[in-house]
Amino acid sequence: MTSGTRRAQPQCLQCTQRVPSAASLVSILTGAIAVNAPKTLLLSLSIAAALSACQKPADKPASANVPVKPEAVPYTLDEAKLPPVNRFLPADLDTSKSACTDFSGYVNGKWLAANTIPGDRSSWGAFEMLDERSQGVQRQLAEQAAAKTNTSGVDKLIGDFWASGMDAAKINAQGLTPLKPQLDAIAGLDSQAKIADYLRASAAKGENILFGFGPEADFKDSTMNIAYAAQGGLGLPDRGYYFDKDKADKLAAYQAHVAKVLALSGVPAADAATQAKDVVAFETRLAKVSKSSEEMSRDVSLFYNPISPADADKLTPNFPWTKFFESQGVAVPKMFSLAIPAFHQEVSKMLADVPAAQWQSYLRFHTIDSAAPYLSDDFANERFDFYGKTLRGQKEMKERGKRVLGTIEEEAGEAMGQLYVKVAFPAESKARMEQLVKHLSDALKVRIEHLTWMSDATKKKALDKWASFTPKIGYPDKWRSWEGLATQRDSYIGNVLAANAFNYQWAMGKIGKPVDKTEWGMSPQTVNAYYNPSQNEIVFPAAILQPPFFDPKADDATNFGGIGAVIGHEMTHGYDDQGSRFGPTGNFENWWTSEDAKGFGGRTDKLIAQFSGYLAGPGQHVNGKLTLGENIADLGGINTAYDAMLKATEGKPDPKTDGLTRDQRFFLNWGTVWRRNFTPQELNVRLTTDPHAPANFRAIGAPSNMPAFAQAFGCKAGDPMMRSGDQQVVIW
Repeated sequence: MTSGTRRAQPQCLQCTQRVPSAASLVSILTGAIAVNAPKTLLLSLSIAAALSACQKPADKPASANVPVKPEAVPYTLDEAKLPPVNRFLPADLDTSKSACTDFSGYVNGKWLAANTIPGDRSSWGAFEMLDERSQGVQRQLAEQAAAKTNTSGVDKLIGDFWASGMDAAKINAQGLTPLKPQLDAIAGLDSQAKIADYLRASAAKGENILFGFGPEADFKDSTMNIAYAAQGGLGLPDRGYYFDKDKADKLAAYQAHVAKVLALSGVPAADAATQAKDVVAFETRLAKVSKSSEEMSRDVSLFYNPISPADADKLTPNFPWTKFFESQGVAVPKMFSLAIPAFHQEVSKMLADVPAAQWQSYLRFHTIDSAAPYLSDDFANERFDFYGKTLRGQKEMKERGKRVLGTIEEEAGEAMGQLYVKVAFPAESKARMEQLVKHLSDALKVRIEHLTWMSDATKKKALDKWASFTPKIGYPDKWRSWEGLATQRDSYIGNVLAANAFNYQWAMGKIGKPVDKTEWGMSPQTVNAYYNPSQNEIVFPAAILQPPFFDPKADDATNFGGIGAVIGHEMTHGYDDQGSRFGPTGNFENWWTSEDAKGFGGRTDKLIAQFSGYLAGPGQHVNGKLTLGENIADLGGINTAYDAMLKATEGKPDPKTDGLTRDQRFFLNWGTVWRRNFTPQELNVRLTTDPHAPANFRAIGAPSNMPAFAQAFGCKAGDPMMRSGDQQVVIW
């Protein structure tokens, strides 16, 4: 089910499939190297952190199903059953290509040609291979948890989700019955007052379809959580899908999908077609007052619009915020952030002038469609046919086990994480990572100190920010409590609905409270990393600490070119075009002199131009503005990692490995990280919505600006991988 408090990814390293969300507040600022976003992400209220985790939820009655004497559950891992990792191998190099002309093809061309996209994926590469491995671990853990009886805590939680989710016969027999209470309530919405009441009541259960709402650190006081309300309500990935001529076929397919879902729910076909038009018209009206992915990614200030509830009530008289806070069990605050106020004003107007029947169609469709992954096969298949096959070019649906693991990740990811790290994260990995972070931190400090374009006044603030970086490696120091979440094995969607409500109320309990700095915005089993500007922290979950990113047994060059560049990437997010708007304490502030800000803008404009010049497909260029923050982070990250490698290996001989120098191995592993195929449909979605450039351009974009790359491979002036003069981009 869609939920206004679904945990979001902070600014991430890479991006995977994403079903349309009510608001995408994160992955914009928080610099994840890839943005592995949850499938039903609704509120990415996390520019400064992900809708976070680990405070104890509001008091709830303990489950009557929890036994007094739980059985110990020893977990084991069979490594032989896990998929392989994706290491750089010299045999992968396509020596028919030149590293100076086509570096991505040189490193990855042979591998990509030999590794087609699996039918249940719309992209395939290093990240996806590690994700498959992570899921292999999780599946063994879930199966073991489900096989046990008389358990409690996370063991029972994971076991119940797995057992109920894998019971296809029971799920199919239940059909749409589990949603009958919600659908009956929607059928009775015949007035503005009843619709507004329903929106409040459904939000309080974690089922907010229309907009995003949740806690996040106050931009002006990063120690305290306040409430943020965000735009949302769209069924397509971006506002442009409702207006752009080149996306008209997707809009038509979406309308057909809406009609099919409504027909499956029992609406006569002719009526379903009419209602589908109404739903698309409803969303088109919302889209007109929504911001695009590019706008949201390039201006973090859009998320922060502090206002008193009383003044907000004047803006949205048909949907008073004082009443909304009360209905969510939250004390009415003095201030909250009403992000994109024009959106909420339009919702208020629509409560007055949109017929109740149209509201019913909109709410009925989204209630069913968002629940479809947990319902019978007919609903799940129809949702996949549009969002997976039509929108992203995925040939086949993931098998049930993978889908259930995805649900566990969304609803109880940190619970699974407790089990994951027991069997899949060796202590030596954390120790080696701590050393690498220290190397990168030292190198970044030196780079800042030697910047020639930055004034001493701004440089002092930059160093203050450097000094306050907090690294988090592997998993949280303390785990979130799940006490009070009652699960069972007779209803899969019942467990999802219970977890939605539980997670939402836990999030509501954070509003007006101090930020818990021990919280994580990703689970340990997530193959990603991120930077959180409001806490000035860099976070590296356990699952990414594997080849090609990190190998405790590998040489320095390989690790510095992989996880070292990732560490540098996340640190650099503190100084990208949006992260640099947050100061050393995590507050939103201007710590730049006007001249330095102007000089920084001139340099980043050159990076925009570089990536906008890359042709991703016929008539399809990379959006250099949309991807700017990640491109800055890549450029700073790989430069800092290279400096750190030179320092760490200073005075050591460079014995060639497989005929490759240390510098060559550094850059080749960087390229290996970015080996990735996309379906054409997936690529189209990403070019509009993803703040990360397609992987092949990330492989070449930053290194082409580095003299060290040209020297390592003997590139000459005029080669595509040797940018010089006015074309060379030098920032951090």
